[in-house]
Amino acid sequence: MIGKASEQLHISITGLGSRVPDRIVTNEELSQHVDTSDEWIVTRTGIRERRIAAPEEALTDLALPACRAALDQAGVHPAEIDLLIVATVTPDMTFPSSGAILADQLGAPEAAAYDLSAGCTGFMYALAQAYGMLAGGLAHKALVVGGDVLSRILDWSDRSTLVLFGDGAGAVVLEAVPSGGFLGFELGAEGAGGVHLRLPGSGSRLVDDANGYVKMNGREVFKFATRVLVASADALLAECDVSIDDVDVYVPHQANVRIIDHATKKLGIPSERVVVNVDRYGNTSSGSIPLALADAAAEGRLHEGTLVLMTGMGAGLTWGSALMRWTIKET
Repeated sequence: MIGKASEQLHISITGLGSRVPDRIVTNEELSQHVDTSDEWIVTRTGIRERRIAAPEEALTDLALPACRAALDQAGVHPAEIDLLIVATVTPDMTFPSSGAILADQLGAPEAAAYDLSAGCTGFMYALAQAYGMLAGGLAHKALVVGGDVLSRILDWSDRSTLVLFGDGAGAVVLEAVPSGGFLGFELGAEGAGGVHLRLPGSGSRLVDDANGYVKMNGREVFKFATRVLVASADALLAECDVSIDDVDVYVPHQANVRIIDHATKKLGIPSERVVVNVDRYGNTSSGSIPLALADAAAEGRLHEGTLVLMTGMGAGLTWGSALMRWTIKET
């Protein structure tokens, strides 16, 4: 799926918030659980530490302050939100949705609220859905959350997955603006590759080897990621008739620094235009891109008119890209 945004109605991110757990887990600490070392992890992933939720912290405990920060920045009252999408694979529970829980906690009684599952690409899918709802006139102000508490579904004796992931959440407000905003989206899925990154036994399908933990074929996921991050970005830039040289800030999914470096070199984006925080947070799945956006904002890299390219990939196997001109809302 690929397409340009409407030229008649400009929709943009007007508020941004993020939250990570307080607990920092270093590579040295992980070496107490599995046979690994700081050097081994950094060399292969670029990750030095990650945030891990406390036993009593669920997804909405991280998402709620992120949502409030985004709403405050946008100058939007929670009751004005009429669409709330939570992209996650680790909701508080299967139902009620974390979206419905957050809508109640925030005080957004008129909002359509639900969860969306597209693995690490979830935030990109949710952005596109929210854009479509607003562009179609079904909603006027949307709150999009991306976040996960992956530490709950990791096998702490499996080095191949334990060292990669962390917990965190981010949120953005979407609404109509005078100019700028989203220019286009590209989304896709390759279900045949789903077997390479899965959580067996988490649904209605009976699976003999289910133990409640993430299963990943790292080699195949790496090959997929390095291919689709580049292909998706290239396709969207071509669709929007934009040169890679025009991109001011590139926000890739923070899965692995080797994947990011590969995509950066293939696309031809100077490293100083790339946002990288995987070293501090690890792979936070749906929280990855909004957390990176929050870091870019904190570093003063997002200004009025800044051209931002976001690209994600994850379980499904899925991928997705968005291109936008950043806007600063006067509140």
